[in-house]
Amino acid sequence: MAYATQDDIVTLYSEDALFVADRDDDGVADAVAIDRALDYASGEIDSYLAARYTLPLPTALPLLSQFCVDIALYRLALARDVLTEEHRRRYEDTLKHLKDIARGVAALNLPAPIDPETGAAEETGPNAVLITGPERVFTRDRMRGL
Repeated sequence: MAYATQDDIVTLYSEDALFVADRDDDGVADAVAIDRALDYASGEIDSYLAARYTLPLPTALPLLSQFCVDIALYRLALARDVLTEEHRRRYEDTLKHLKDIARGVAALNLPAPIDPETGAAEETGPNAVLITGPERVFTRDRMRGL
């Protein structure tokens, strides 16, 4: 399922943004090409989110819709050879943010899960950090006499 629709493109950037999807130069955007680009863009987004989140996400987020639109418009413009610097900048900014999410530097603001018994949002907080490792190889006792 795509994170955005053709209507989202129009809402964010106006009808003019769809010129990149006019495959036969008749002045009408190709809806099939747009849907395909949005699906591929959603897959690209999921490849980054899977590093930190269980997919599919429990709720749709406006940020992901924006990312999906920017990636899809970049791909459509690239395929039609009408790529602008604005398309490239938006795409690169989107990838940077997705990489930050995958690394844990940024996060998605997901709503707290609902407890099925009480119907209230469950309390969430930071998880404990557990650090373990193998026994030390170089200790004072082992290095004595060397």
